[in-house]
Amino acid sequence: MQGNEKIIVGLDIGTTKITAVVGEMLEDEISIIGVGSHPSTGLRKGSVVNIESTVDSIKKAVEEAELMAGCDISSVYVGIAGNHIKGFNSHGLIAIKGREITKQDVERVIDAAKAVAIPTDREVLHVIPQEFIVDDMESIQNPVGMTAIRLEAKIHIITGAVSSARNIVKCCNKAGFEVCDIAIESLASGEAVLTDEEKELGCVIADMGGGTTDLALFKDNNLKFIYELTLGGHNLTNDISIGLRTPLPEAEKIKIEHGTCVPENVRNGETIEVPAVGGRSPKKLSKGILAEILEPRVEEIFSLLKKELFSSGLENSFPAGFVLTGGSAVLDGITELAESVFNVPVRIGEPNKIGGLKDIVKNPAYAAGVGLVLFGSSARCKMDFKNMETQKFGGILNRMKQWFKDII
Repeated sequence: MQGNEKIIVGLDIGTTKITAVVGEMLEDEISIIGVGSHPSTGLRKGSVVNIESTVDSIKKAVEEAELMAGCDISSVYVGIAGNHIKGFNSHGLIAIKGREITKQDVERVIDAAKAVAIPTDREVLHVIPQEFIVDDMESIQNPVGMTAIRLEAKIHIITGAVSSARNIVKCCNKAGFEVCDIAIESLASGEAVLTDEEKELGCVIADMGGGTTDLALFKDNNLKFIYELTLGGHNLTNDISIGLRTPLPEAEKIKIEHGTCVPENVRNGETIEVPAVGGRSPKKLSKGILAEILEPRVEEIFSLLKKELFSSGLENSFPAGFVLTGGSAVLDGITELAESVFNVPVRIGEPNKIGGLKDIVKNPAYAAGVGLVLFGSSARCKMDFKNMETQKFGGILNRMKQWFKDII
């Protein structure tokens, strides 16, 4: 950022839209001072497939944010998503031999837990400590100063495809922006919309974007599980286009203006005008047909998420409920359908913990962008994303320096 270290930009590079959110670090809060967005055509299911189109969309989104914020942008914090993102748990153990545990011991036991084989085409993005075990005492968050014979650590390791991360960094660099750091978008969204109570008790967040649905489970103030599903809002649009025989752009408008995934919400006799293809005259159809198209697809998305959670033994891990965010979360009736599938309370998540232009970003579509600003503010303050002494998101910056060298 030119001349102002208190300005932070979160760049959400999505499948259907690229969003830039500009925040300013004040003494007591993060103030949103600018927002910009532009349609995205260079990505498929969260991964870059067209460099030039993505670069052009990034430039236009950031230019719009610059105009609103009245500043020049030179660096960004970027989100990454897609089905190449994977997470798994690991365990490490070291001997303490009856003395006090130090910060160096905590680093050593995390390094021991990280010592697992990673394929050469994948890169560790985040290492997130879950809990420490001091002798037989479990669920310890900060063991420093405790006397012990041995120290154990349970961590969650998140990896991604090196090529996908490099392509995102390359697009930002070609657009003229330095990448300060990368965070997976489900973590960023969780930081923006979840309350402390939800993260403590156990809550699932599903970020429903255009090409992917990114799921994350938080419990005991830690990330416990992630899952990336390559179904999202674009699939709903495509279903409408095929079912109603209308062009994709018109199908997207119909979804936004009239979409509902609960047929019971449609009043008798309610109709919509559907543009036809090939220059044919528009036709009027019952709105109930639209609901019958959307309901099975949305139910399929939720059923796949439920299957993944339950097969991982996490069916009782989110008593605080389910939070939906992302651009597709505004669909009428979506919370009702989610509640019927998961049998837990469901709400729509909007960014909080911010000031400034919060009315503009008070929309599920801005959750990832705002979350990346919050992520950046923690990094600027030399703190971790979840306010623990052990840096959970450290290490990626050094690896990214090597990526930059490879790209150049």
